[in-house]
Amino acid sequence: MIVGLLLALTAGALVSLQNIFNSKVNEHAGTWTTTTLVLGMGFLASFGIGLLLEGKHLFTLANMQPWYWFSGIIGVGVVISLVQGIRLLGPTYAISIVLTSQLGFALLWDSLGWFGLEQVPFTSKQLFGVLVIIAGVIVFKVGGGRAVQKAAG
Repeated sequence: MIVGLLLALTAGALVSLQNIFNSKVNEHAGTWTTTTLVLGMGFLASFGIGLLLEGKHLFTLANMQPWYWFSGIIGVGVVISLVQGIRLLGPTYAISIVLTSQLGFALLWDSLGWFGLEQVPFTSKQLFGVLVIIAGVIVFKVGGGRAVQKAAG
């Protein structure tokens, strides 16, 4: 469990760092250029590391549902949406909304047992947890907005 927590924390830090870098690339290049660069470099890195670590087994894809092949296309939507969301809302607010949305949809997919997931019973505690996070995002945004107004005024 500790390893899982550490990996999840690492993923959060890396995603946050990637979003900052993506945002900076987008300031100097267009959205499609940014997306191409991000996903292209990701492909090259994962392909190279995959070949190094797995060799020919990298191409073994037994018993995989056909629609799982489209996750890369979903990645295009993720990068474009994040880059534009950060540009329009700022990094912290955009990522707060993204994480809240991610948690809410993960709860939905788990509760419905969609996409090959084991169905997890939906509880009021889970709903309450998501609502608390949504309330936190609202408090963060409203509180931050007033602090900026006071500083400016």
